[in-house]
Amino acid sequence: MRHLIKKEIIQIRRNSFLPKLIIVFPIMIMCVMPWVMDMEVRNINVVVVDHDHSTMSNRMIHRLGESKYFIFKGMRESYEIAINDVEKGDVDVIVEIPEYYEKDVKRGNIPAVLIAANAVNGTKGSIGSSYMSSIVAQNLSEFVKTPISTQQTVTFSSLYLYNKHLNYKVFMIPALMSILMMMLCGFLPALNIVGEKEAGTIEQINVTPVSKVSFIFAKLIPYWCIGLFVLTVCFLLSWLIYGIKPEGNILVIYLISMLLALVFSGLGLIISNYSDTMQQAIFVIWFFVVCMMLLSGLFTPISSMPNWAQTITYFLPIRYYIDAMRTVFVRGGTLTDILPQTFALVTFALIMDVWAVLSYRKKS
Repeated sequence: MRHLIKKEIIQIRRNSFLPKLIIVFPIMIMCVMPWVMDMEVRNINVVVVDHDHSTMSNRMIHRLGESKYFIFKGMRESYEIAINDVEKGDVDVIVEIPEYYEKDVKRGNIPAVLIAANAVNGTKGSIGSSYMSSIVAQNLSEFVKTPISTQQTVTFSSLYLYNKHLNYKVFMIPALMSILMMMLCGFLPALNIVGEKEAGTIEQINVTPVSKVSFIFAKLIPYWCIGLFVLTVCFLLSWLIYGIKPEGNILVIYLISMLLALVFSGLGLIISNYSDTMQQAIFVIWFFVVCMMLLSGLFTPISSMPNWAQTITYFLPIRYYIDAMRTVFVRGGTLTDILPQTFALVTFALIMDVWAVLSYRKKS
C-alpha cells in the first residue's frame, strides 16, 4: 500500500497540469464566484411615465434615481413609447403615475401606480417589481398624514438570523466548497484509472498479486488528501477575503467532507471501471455531477421544487452534505444536529466504495 500510494504521488507531481489545477482551481472559485453567483438583483433599468407632474410624483422619481438597485433611464411621454423600449430590451420596468395622483392621495383616495416589469427573466422581473413597490409605498407614507379608513397601520420589526447583513456570500461559499469536493474527489480518480487503461500501464498492476482493495484505496487516498487540502485553502480564503468563517466546529466540517470525498471518489471509480476511454468517463461523470448539483439545493431551495423532484433528492448524497454543511458552517450546529445527514453520507460511502472494489476486474 505504501509503495502504491508513493507511485500515485509521483504521478501527480510529474503531471505538468494537475498540480497547477489543484492550486489555481480553489483560488479561482473562491475569489471570483462568490461575487458573480449572487441572487441579489441590481442595475434594473426603469423609465417613468408621469401624467401628474406634481410634487409627489417628482419626489418619487428622485427617490427612484437615488436607489442602488435601479438605473433611471429617463421619462417617457406615454406608456406605448415606454413599452417599445421594453420590447427592444433597453428597459426592465415601467412606472406609470396616473393623472391627479397627488390630489387623490390628499383626498384619501389612493390611486394605483402601474408597475410593468419585464418578466422574461422571472427573478429579475418579480424582485424588480417588489423593489419598486417599496419605493412607491415609502413615497406614499410621506404624503399621507391621516390614517385611511380602508387600511390599518401595522407596526412590525425584522430580525435576520445567522446572516444579519443579508450577505449572499454566506449562502454561496459552503455551496462552492461542495462543488470543489465533488469535482476534485470525483473527476480526478476516475480519469486517473481510465488514463492508465488507455496508456496500458494498468496491466502491469493487474499481473501483480496486489489485491483489489489495496489498489483501489491506493488510488483514492492521495485524492482524499488533495480534497481536504483544497477545503483548508477555501476556509483560509473565505476568512481572509470575505471575513466569513465557520460558526460551528471545523472538525465536524472536515468529517462530513471526508464522507463526501468517500462517496464521490467511489462514484468516480465505479464509472471508470465501466468506461474504456477518457471521453466516455468524462461525459458520464459530468452527467451525474450536473444533475446532482441542480437537484441538491446548492442554488435553489429544495422546498421550491415539485414533489417528484423533492423525492429524487433523497437519493442524492450531496443533498445531505449541503444540509449538514450549512447547519455547521452558517448556523453553528454540532455533530448531534446533523446525525441524520451523517448517517446518510456513511451509508452512501459504504455502498459506493464497496461497489467500486467489486466492479474492478483484474482480469479482462
